[in-house]
Amino acid sequence: GFLTREERRRLEGLRSPYNKFWVPCAWFGALAGQARREGRVRDDCALKLLMEELNRFRGHCSLLFHYDWISVPLVYTQVVTIAVYTFFVTCLIGRQFLDPAQGYAGHELDLGVPIFTLLQFFFYVGWLKV
Repeated sequence: GFLTREERRRLEGLRSPYNKFWVPCAWFGALAGQARREGRVRDDCALKLLMEELNRFRGHCSLLFHYDWISVPLVYTQVVTIAVYTFFVTCLIGRQFLDPAQGYAGHELDLGVPIFTLLQFFFYVGWLKV
C-alpha cells in the first residue's frame, strides 16, 4: 500500500545483486527536493531535517542489511555447540541429589532422572539450532 503500481513495477524491474532498500530512499530524496522547489516544504531547514531523518533511517536499514549479509563464522557455531553439550554433561553429574539419610557408602551418585536439566538442555539445543 505504500507504492503505486508503477513504482512497484519499476522497483521489481531494477537489476541489483543486493537488497534494494535504498531505492525508495532515493525516490524520497528526489521528491523532497521537488517539494522544496514547489514550495510545499517551507524552508531549507525543514528540508535539511527531512533529509537527516531519511539518512538515519537509511543507515539503520543498511545496518540490518549487513547483519543479514555477513554470516556467523562456522567456528562460532562449533564453539557454542561444544559449550552446550559440555554444560549439559557437567549438569548431569553436578545436579545429582545425594541424600545423607540414605547412608551411601563412598558417596555414590544418585541415578535419578534430572527432569529440569533435560528441559534446560532441550531448550538450549533448540535455541542453538534456530
